[in-house]
Amino acid sequence: MSRADLDKQPRDVARMFDAVAHRYDITNDVLSLWQDRLWRVATRRAVAAQPGMRALDLAAGTGTSSEAYADEGIDVVPCDFSTGMVGVGKRRRPDLSFVAGDATRLPFADESFDVVTISFGLRNVVDTDRALREMHRVTKPGGRLVVCEFSRPTFGPFRAVYTWYLTRVLPRVARVVASNTPAYGYLAESITDWPDQRALAHVIARAGWRSVAYRNLSGGIVALHRATR
Repeated sequence: MSRADLDKQPRDVARMFDAVAHRYDITNDVLSLWQDRLWRVATRRAVAAQPGMRALDLAAGTGTSSEAYADEGIDVVPCDFSTGMVGVGKRRRPDLSFVAGDATRLPFADESFDVVTISFGLRNVVDTDRALREMHRVTKPGGRLVVCEFSRPTFGPFRAVYTWYLTRVLPRVARVVASNTPAYGYLAESITDWPDQRALAHVIARAGWRSVAYRNLSGGIVALHRATR
């Protein structure tokens, strides 16, 4: 199934992630060479939520990132489109208030959260502009948005090596460690099709967010975008 086909059928994306939910975290560790753990720490620092704040963690998957916020006394709501991911998360952390929800139609009231964050999920949303507007709607005035997403390495030779890994090595490794190899073929396609750092900053600003800025992680493999409502 191609990326274009999946864009037209968002439920296919959800079913794909449902199928990999039980091995999702360990597979991400292996395929990212354990860099995903560093990216989560950097994202949490950028979110800079304080105890008592209310945070929305979109594309939360099984709640790996959400549990760190909860353990720090933050009122975090993990939300994911995949009911399979949500089910695994609820079993892992029954104390967290998991919600199955669509980022383009968030089931929350206006101005409900101090901060909204989404990691490696905006790329999978069928309508990026609408999702960013929804995030804007549910964020309090003065609240923050933090987006952690795959991007473009800035150094040409490194970008070539990364592209080779993404298109040639990653699918082969996925066949060994993952239960649903097409999901990780989709991963490679979705990353190469995704806007670079500057282009994504423009998309975020177009949705109404202010003071949009970004910084690169791991040489630009990932970018952290921050903005204010």
